[in-house]
Amino acid sequence: MTEPQYQVAIDGPAASGKSTAARLLAGRLGGFYVNTGDMYRAVAWAALQAGVKPESQPEKLIALLPGWDLRYRLVAAQILQLFLNGQPLQQEEFRAPAVTAVVSQVASIPEVRSWMLERQRECRDLGIVIMEGRDIGTVIFPQAKYKFFITASPAERARRRFAQRGEVAADATLAAVAAEIAERDRLDSSRAVAPLAAAEDALLVNTDGRHQDDVADYLANYIREHQ
Repeated sequence: MTEPQYQVAIDGPAASGKSTAARLLAGRLGGFYVNTGDMYRAVAWAALQAGVKPESQPEKLIALLPGWDLRYRLVAAQILQLFLNGQPLQQEEFRAPAVTAVVSQVASIPEVRSWMLERQRECRDLGIVIMEGRDIGTVIFPQAKYKFFITASPAERARRRFAQRGEVAADATLAAVAAEIAERDRLDSSRAVAPLAAAEDALLVNTDGRHQDDVADYLANYIREHQ
């Protein structure tokens, strides 16, 4: 029997809960979880490792792209890991505060987004793919059978990001984190190429006050009811 193959597009702003929802949903559907934000973080991390300042030296970052091979690989049953030039990348490497500070600038570079497009789309061959990011339903998989736009209030999102101590500076305050998220929203929503936006046919899901398992169950039930 042919294995099922379809894409679930999950978009939303930073700290909205979309990553957790996508990861849990993949487990419920027996699918593959793909985090495109981590792919941009990996590029930002690699640029910093090469001594390039993405926000002020985009041309130097663009020049590095032909020498990079970035892709997800299957490392265990239903588990994907991000590899750069054949070497596995660890979450703590590309989720450091220094990377978080420049990832929106990296993602706004048209040449980077063009370079990334097919690397993201090739994941569709895995089978059931739950992909999350900011332009999945509008650009990467506009034909996706299921599309969700996950959001939360600014205060809730700031609180969640503040609790992720590995992603914010040790001396960060809740107010500072809220300001950083607001600025990232502005950058992501106003960039010229593939801005953050809900697809017209996406189901909006607000995660304020909802447990992560409740959100994942809601998405899974919606998909099963609409198959």
